[in-house]
Parts: sequence; structure tokens; C-alpha cells
Amino acid sequence: MLEGLFTLESMIALVTLASLEIVLGIDNIVFVVVVTNKLPEASRDLARKMGIGLAMVTRIALLLVISAIMGLTAPLFTVFEHVVSGRDLVLLTGGLFLLAKATHEIHDKLEGPGDGVGRVHAKYSYAGAIIQILLLDLVFSLDSVITAVGMARHVEIMIAAIVIAVLVMLLFSGPVSDFVSDHPTVQMLAFSFLLLVGVFLVAEGLHKHIDRGYIYFAMAFSLFVEFLNLRMKKARRKKAPS
Repeated sequence: MLEGLFTLESMIALVTLASLEIVLGIDNIVFVVVVTNKLPEASRDLARKMGIGLAMVTRIALLLVISAIMGLTAPLFTVFEHVVSGRDLVLLTGGLFLLAKATHEIHDKLEGPGDGVGRVHAKYSYAGAIIQILLLDLVFSLDSVITAVGMARHVEIMIAAIVIAVLVMLLFSGPVSDFVSDHPTVQMLAFSFLLLVGVFLVAEGLHKHIDRGYIYFAMAFSLFVEFLNLRMKKARRKKAPS
């Protein structure tokens, strides 16, 4: 059995799956940054690492109960001639949560928290951040886990790909978080990304397929425009008389 793990086919599957998990983890990193930035600065780094680390455990657990995950594609009931499966319910719930979360965050940034809002005890905020990361990671990883099963024959290869992707996420989550925290306009862009991903998940739950490539292109183009804006702002500061 172990001999099959070290074949060329298995190595290609590992590299492909790890790359896929990393790409699909981009929106996950954005969500982790948005959630943990609500915490006190001293707690953010630990919360990010703990949330992503526990998310890795949940993804591996999904692989180990993959027969149940694959069963989520079976029809549960029909609404107005629309067949609804367990997967659809998960995607719809996750998408609607992201839309609500992003809208709430944008409101807080533009209007400011109301009386009593945002004054949550630190330990409850910390626990809430971890729970949100875990729940949304289940939604984000659902399709990638199903895809992994179709691409690799050995569960060990799938687990190795997830571990590699999580290590990359841990490596880049800190710099991404610092960059987002230092630039308010980038924070707003991150919230917009969450709205975009939320719409994507809702559409998928309603069987309206949207190629992820369009989502990632929109994110990349928006980041490129924002990068140009930041460069122009920095250049103006240098030219401004002291």
C-alpha cells in the first residue's frame, strides 16, 4: 500500500492538490484576517494560527468521513422544482453568513459601532473568532475536499496536500493581516471580497455555477488597482513640501 504513495502519479496528484488548496485558501485567508482584526492586537497572531490550525484538523476530519460528505450531494427535497441537497444548504448558509458578516463590517467601518456594540469581553471575542473561522472553513473546504477525492486515490496524499496548504496559509496570514490593518482602504477591499465570495457561494447553492477564475481575476485586478493607488499616494507624500 505504501508503495503506491511514491509513484509519479501520486507525486503529481500531491503537487496539484496542494496548489489547488492554496488557491482555494485565498478567500479563507481574507476571512481569517477580517475576523481576527476585531480582536485586541496582542491576541490576533495567536488567534490566526489557532484558527487555521484547527481548520486543518477539521479538513482532515472531512476527508476521513468522505463517504458522508459525498452523500451531501444526494437530493433532500424540492422547492419550486429546484432540487436541494445537503451541499446546497451548506453553501447557501455559508454564503448568506458571509454577506451578512461583510455588510456588518462595512457598516461598522463607515458608521462606527453603536452604543454597546463592539464592547465585547475579550475572551468571548476570541472564542467567537475561532468558531467563525472553523465554521466558514467547513464551507470553503467542502468543494475542495470533494475535488480532492476525484483527483487522488490515496487519502494520505490528500492529507499531505492539506497540511502543505495550511502551512502556506500560516506563513502568509501574518503579513496579509499586517498589510490590511495598516491600510483602511485595503480593509474595505477585503470586505468587498467577502461579499463577492458570499454571492458566489449563494449562486453555487442555487445551482448557478460561476467559474472561480472570474472571482480570483476580480480579486487580483482590484488588488492591482489598489496597489497603484497606494503607490501614487506614497509618491505624492514624497513630493509634498515638508
